Amino acid sequence: MVSVRRRRVLVAGLLTGAALVLGYGPSEPEAPAVVGGELPAGGAPVRIDYGPAADTFGQLYLPTVGRGPFPVVVLVHGGGWSQYRNLGESAPQAVALAAHGVAVWNVEYRRVHGAGGWPTTLHDVRDAVNALAGPVRERVGDALDLHRVHLAGHSAGGHLAAWVAAQPLDPELKVRSATLMAAVLDLDFAVRNGRDRFVRGLLGGAPDEVPDRYHLASPIEHLAVGVALTAVHGDADRVVSPEQSRRYIAAAQRAGRRTELHVLRGSGHADFIDTTSLAWQTAQAAILGHAATLR
Repeated sequence: MVSVRRRRVLVAGLLTGAALVLGYGPSEPEAPAVVGGELPAGGAPVRIDYGPAADTFGQLYLPTVGRGPFPVVVLVHGGGWSQYRNLGESAPQAVALAAHGVAVWNVEYRRVHGAGGWPTTLHDVRDAVNALAGPVRERVGDALDLHRVHLAGHSAGGHLAAWVAAQPLDPELKVRSATLMAAVLDLDFAVRNGRDRFVRGLLGGAPDEVPDRYHLASPIEHLAVGVALTAVHGDADRVVSPEQSRRYIAAAQRAGRRTELHVLRGSGHADFIDTTSLAWQTAQAAILGHAATLR
């Protein structure tokens, strides 16, 4: 068994290696961050609306070093699909990723207990991804490489990222990978194993009440084609069972998809929103690794 200290060293090495492959490692001098388009001052995010509703917007983070067009990570926050959490939860992760030379589109969406729920919440995240080829590009020009799009999300956000990865998207976009952190990937399994409150809130009922919704919304039923699928989960997670990631990756492997599974000893559900944690560092290494190698 690899020690926690050794694993931290390995993860740090992966992060450095990915950054160097991307061309934005420690030896890279400061350079203009964008080829055309609008440059945010001091690395601050740019707010861009992708729809008319209050929560249909995202914040775009551009690297402050290197030269575009940059690979782009779409980051989807969690929080049980519920209105009480917002994209501020994933802002530290967006900053961390942008520091390694990728653009980050940190998206908000309409949520349960607000204007969201079935099917609005799912459709909003799909629309947010498609916006990369629309209002986002209109705002920042050629800053983004739309053929190198990578999805990432935590918890409910991981569910939404995995769901979008399997949906038809704007033909100008090429989704290369999805990194799913402590994600809810089998909705029927979640309800039948005691985590029914949030899922029922999203879908408006139990599996025997709205079975079609469970089938349509469950990523394990719709595995993305041509997308590298990585699941990262802590074995001490008491909110979303690690079996969610195990079952999803097993199904993806049976279907012949390219997969990775990282089950981290001692990591809990909330560790992924702490940028100093092993959980986040492992996920970040996976995201940057995909961004560096999948072209």
